[in-house]
Amino acid sequence: MAIYSMTGFARTQVRVNDQLSYTLSLKSVNHRFLDVQLRLPSGLDALEMELRRALKENLVRGHVEVSLSIDRSSQQKAGYNRELIASYLAAFAAASEEHALDGEPDLNAALRLPGALQSENRGNGDEDLAAIAESVQREIAPLLGQLNTMRAREGESLAAILLGTLDRLAEATDGVAELRPEIDQRYQERLTQRLEAATGPDFNRQRLLEEVAVLVERSDISEELARMTTHIGHFRELLAAGGEVGKKLDFLLQEMNREANTLLSKTGSVAGKGTQVTELGLAMKSEIEKTREQIQNVE
Repeated sequence: MAIYSMTGFARTQVRVNDQLSYTLSLKSVNHRFLDVQLRLPSGLDALEMELRRALKENLVRGHVEVSLSIDRSSQQKAGYNRELIASYLAAFAAASEEHALDGEPDLNAALRLPGALQSENRGNGDEDLAAIAESVQREIAPLLGQLNTMRAREGESLAAILLGTLDRLAEATDGVAELRPEIDQRYQERLTQRLEAATGPDFNRQRLLEEVAVLVERSDISEELARMTTHIGHFRELLAAGGEVGKKLDFLLQEMNREANTLLSKTGSVAGKGTQVTELGLAMKSEIEKTREQIQNVE
């Protein structure tokens, strides 16, 4: 099963009859939840409920905009507002008489008045809306199929990017594992120095035990490396399984970031190869952050 990006677009143009057509479009971007915004002409409340139901059945996450525009441009008859034009002519005649002015009313000027020209559509408005609603309900399923096809293609590209970052993250983890023997040796040298200093005239057994415990704990990065390797493997499994994995991947990356921070804190004070470990640890954090940015668009 593929993973899905939350980015996609689909549009269809449908002619209902000789006088009526419409354009229906879907656009989706990333969002934490499923957030639907509909832009429909007035009078289509029942259709809005059907569209929301269809989107919830086919999509899990994303901000989705649904737009419907109607075109009634065909088979129109030109008309004019008789009351408005009659009022204009009456006002012109009254003003001419009152001020003793000569002149004839300008029909072109009258027809340029707001609302003077009108279009008379054939057919009933309610019947048009009903026909459009019926047609849109038939078209929404294949249109959602187009949207999900595009989201799947985007998801495939995302998966390739994520696998690349996982490879680099695994490479950095292996690099730290290779340096681990020298890191352990450095800690042993520091522990020997502490022991030699602690067994002098001011020997304090309790303090010695505490320092030994701290150094032993700080020197062991095997658990962080093991958990990081496990997380990388789990991440790959989730990508391969596909489906609704965005939130799971995001949580997994938080755990991976925690392991990288702990590894850096344990090795930051080690001389020699410790510098290389720090560089590798920072590279791990960089890859994790890049991956988290990409994950924000995974459904």
